[in-house]
Amino acid sequence: MLKYLIQVVQNSLATAILLAAIFALVHKNGGSAWHKRISAESGAVAGAILALLLAFLKHTTVWINREYWNTGILSVSIVSCAAFIVFLWRSGTAVQPADTDADTDTDAGRRGFFAEPGGVFYRVSAAVLCASLVFYALPDIFLYPTEFVLRDESLFSTDFLFRLIGYSAGLLLVCLTGLALFKAGTDLPDRLRKPALVVGLGVNGIRQIAVIIQFLYARRMIPTSRFLFNILKNIINYNDFFLYALMAAALIFPLAAWTGSFARKEPGSNPAERRKIKAAARRKRRWSALIILGYLTAVFCLTVLKAYDRRDVVLSPAEPMDILGDTVVIPAGNISDGHLHRFIYTASDGTEVRFIVIKKNETTYGVGLDACDICGPTGYYERKDEVVCKLCDVVMNKSTIGFKGGCNPVPLAYTLESGAMVIQTGHLEDEKGRFK
Repeated sequence: MLKYLIQVVQNSLATAILLAAIFALVHKNGGSAWHKRISAESGAVAGAILALLLAFLKHTTVWINREYWNTGILSVSIVSCAAFIVFLWRSGTAVQPADTDADTDTDAGRRGFFAEPGGVFYRVSAAVLCASLVFYALPDIFLYPTEFVLRDESLFSTDFLFRLIGYSAGLLLVCLTGLALFKAGTDLPDRLRKPALVVGLGVNGIRQIAVIIQFLYARRMIPTSRFLFNILKNIINYNDFFLYALMAAALIFPLAAWTGSFARKEPGSNPAERRKIKAAARRKRRWSALIILGYLTAVFCLTVLKAYDRRDVVLSPAEPMDILGDTVVIPAGNISDGHLHRFIYTASDGTEVRFIVIKKNETTYGVGLDACDICGPTGYYERKDEVVCKLCDVVMNKSTIGFKGGCNPVPLAYTLESGAMVIQTGHLEDEKGRFK
């Protein structure tokens, strides 16, 4: 239950905050009816449809490599974000095109076409940005329900119900917080909305760039270095702080809306108008309170509940193995039960090199170091028939263990000889630096 509540909030709240801020800005600064056909809303819908298709293909085929897809999606998002920020700031000074006689002011209309809030380029960049944000965030959200029923487990089990409740609660929290931000943001002036949105997009852009660099680093597409590794490790370890920074940037929405609801207003000309003014002020305060409540709940989920759900996991002890000359020999009968087995080889300098073995099917094994290129030597453990990274809590696809990529264990070569697994000690010696 807690796992899916935390994951939904962690992986979708940032997108909800950005979409709410963009929608509030575009909604308030609307253009003509023709311009509205290309909008942030249509981009978000297109992104959701593409995300659903990608999730379906990932679940039913082996065609999708999410690392490559994510890199492409984030690259588009970064470019569209930069374009949107440029057009956003230009819109503040652009000459607005005339509505009644466009032919009499061609130059002003052209400038407005490119830059003003109803301009085509402005709305196209907003649509592409929203589409890429949604396209990146939603595939995993769509795929979570496919994990609710584990092997040999009933659809009507208590565990399934708890997972569904946690997942639904996370979606409800994210949607209500995003809706409240949108409602509060539509009444704010651009001088408050624009800086908050730009800061939020900048924070999100830094995180997106870090994800791309992380992929390139893991694939050895860029030179490896201890300095870069430490930066990526800190970004991963403190990933939630990007979300907190984004929440802080958007905090201006509820604070300004709450303060504005108490501002003195001209009294209405009749009791009905006065009631209407008071009702609008109450709505502002309610939306603001809902935002603060959503923020506090999200922080509680990502701190207290996350710490409780990820209580320190003790790695299973190392199992016995034989070292014959320059080879490690493990009887196949000891590792054929489909569960994770951990072994430790003591290198020539005394470093303990850990590696894991798990049988994937009748003929192949997943063999790798108890470490990965991203999270380092934190190790893996088994949780309800799943292999999980201890540091980032990512669940490994067993079929991919033994292959490079993502948070997978660093692959380790092996052979099967006379009913035993054989691993060269030289390969373990070469990797001892990972465990120092």
